[in-house]
Amino acid sequence: MALVDVRNLTRIFDVSKPWLNRVVERREKAYLTAVSDVSFQIEERSVYALVGESGSGKSTIGKMLVGLLGPSKGSVEIRGTDLAREKDAAKVDAVRRDIQMIFQDPFASLNPRWRVRDVIVEPVAARGGNTDGMAERLLEQVGLSARDAGKFPHEFSGGQRQRICIARALASEPKLIVCDEPTSALDVSVQAQVLNLMSDLKDEFGLTYLFISHDLTVVQHMADRIGVLYLGRLVEEAGPDALFDDPKHPYTQMLLAAAPQLGQFGREVPPPTGEIPDPINPPTGCAYHPRCPLAADICSQTRPEMRDIRGACVACHMAE
Repeated sequence: MALVDVRNLTRIFDVSKPWLNRVVERREKAYLTAVSDVSFQIEERSVYALVGESGSGKSTIGKMLVGLLGPSKGSVEIRGTDLAREKDAAKVDAVRRDIQMIFQDPFASLNPRWRVRDVIVEPVAARGGNTDGMAERLLEQVGLSARDAGKFPHEFSGGQRQRICIARALASEPKLIVCDEPTSALDVSVQAQVLNLMSDLKDEFGLTYLFISHDLTVVQHMADRIGVLYLGRLVEEAGPDALFDDPKHPYTQMLLAAAPQLGQFGREVPPPTGEIPDPINPPTGCAYHPRCPLAADICSQTRPEMRDIRGACVACHMAE
């Protein structure tokens, strides 16, 4: 059963200069399409990963999923409830209880004036729930000591802070956790510890993850399904085995070729051709065609639709 159903999701930001500047400089309004017509589903108790370069729209999708941003077009339904359009406040509140988020920078997402105990129990205390002993119990579940509940965030290392963020996310017993690059600010050895912890907690609590990352080696071992984003568009979607063994889209092939690989030290990878398009003025047709080695005339004229090719969904005219 799909816990999350994303349909034709689009988010457009108004990045225009102030009115007076536009009048003096004779400029039109400018709009940036951060997410463009993205559709996918996340099955319950699974991990769906979104990967892509910086600026591809991964974090914007995550924020729309938890309700921090509203979609310009399309919809996000969580257990059949669209948080942006549902009028029943009680129903929206019930769905929000099942959603938490883990941010990229653990220190920036923790209140430096609060003790760890108050940080962890905040989601429950805000709703008037019982928080006796909760912080101490959750700290031990994420591999820290119960005595750490009386400390402040600055007294911990980066990996320990991220464990505190995970404990806070677990406090309200959520069903869905959006992980916005939760290990990118950590050392490699600490990354492995945090990822193993998240995997164990998923099995223990029956969690569902939307895992946002630009590190393909991370999502290969975490994800049940992977979506590849380019310039706000979903260009390929497949399971980890199909994606890594037989990537169909030229952009996915480029990402995999650029990723570090054991046993291939010193290998030469040809650099990508072309320039990254301007998201305010994206190219017509396929957004990747200015950099694509397989581009044909149809690529610059018609936007490709997602279609099934050998066990994957691909938006590419030349995928065969």
